[in-house]
Amino acid sequence: MIILPVLEWASWNVSFGGPDTGSGPLSGPWYHTHKTQFFGVLLAAASNFLISVSLNIQKCTHLRLACQMEPKPYYMSKQWWCGITLLGLGEVGNFTAYGFAAIALVAPLGCVSVIGNAFISVIFLKKTVRTDDILGGTLSVAGTYLLVSFAPSVPQEITARQLQNYLVSWPFLVYLILEIIIFCILLYFYKRKAVKHIVVLLMMVALLASLTVIAVKAMASMITLSVKGKMQLTYPVFYIMIVLMATSCAFQVKFLNQAMHLYEATAVMPINFVLFTTSAVISGVIFYREFQSAALLSLFMFLFGCLLSFLGVFVIARNKKEERLQVPFIDCGRIPGQNLADKIQPDSHSSCYGTLNNEDDLVKSQG
Repeated sequence: MIILPVLEWASWNVSFGGPDTGSGPLSGPWYHTHKTQFFGVLLAAASNFLISVSLNIQKCTHLRLACQMEPKPYYMSKQWWCGITLLGLGEVGNFTAYGFAAIALVAPLGCVSVIGNAFISVIFLKKTVRTDDILGGTLSVAGTYLLVSFAPSVPQEITARQLQNYLVSWPFLVYLILEIIIFCILLYFYKRKAVKHIVVLLMMVALLASLTVIAVKAMASMITLSVKGKMQLTYPVFYIMIVLMATSCAFQVKFLNQAMHLYEATAVMPINFVLFTTSAVISGVIFYREFQSAALLSLFMFLFGCLLSFLGVFVIARNKKEERLQVPFIDCGRIPGQNLADKIQPDSHSSCYGTLNNEDDLVKSQG
């Protein structure tokens, strides 16, 4: 009668980290080692999901305002501000996640935003779920599982002195020189040769993003340690990272906006995700040495998880047409000297260029 409770207690210790030592996946030592990284994963996934919700709310707001006869400015809409607030919370959550988990783990979790957008748009924008959405979501979820399972497990509490040593290490200096050379070559073709190919633009975004994630992780780590009582904000390297983050982010926005202006979002989104994730992982490997002691199998499975996530994002974005809102022409009937039939043709880049208003039937009947 006493044997069963004893066996149950031993099993609980092995599997769920009871007072005694255990070696199970949720045992005390395992949880103590991975709990910080696990929290970072949950925070990054939740933040990216929140970003996808916020973007759908903002898009829904813009569509509703465009349908009004006298649309008010979008910044006067409470719904739009709700979306902006959620976007801000999501970005802050992503920023914080870098302080708890490796760059190689947080950066690929951006696919959660893509998956969430594919399904949340069904609620906010009344879109239909496509077969590609289900297939791409399944691939991305499988890839995310492999990423989380085989990501490098390294200490995430990085001090200012460690950062100073990383900044002057020869692997990072070589990487930085190569990155500057490649960026200057791309910038030359962009400025002098007027080459505005999507890969050229997004490659510059990705190169800048690699510096951004280095700075963001450094700042998040130092702020986390400072909150715990180990003050790191008095070191000059903290403010160097602030300048690096602000500068790289500003130029990222410039080139990304250029790409969004010239190409469809369905083309920009997957390419940007792949290039950003690749550059972020490489920067984490070189600067923070995240795979320094990783086994070959773990490295292979991690890369395979990245490949599945990339493939899933491309499948979701494949053959996805952006819905155009048909806005009626501006009526000139109230302008002196103009007839009701006269319309101002919208700009050729407008979504309603070349369409006909329903009032044309009324004009024809009056003629």
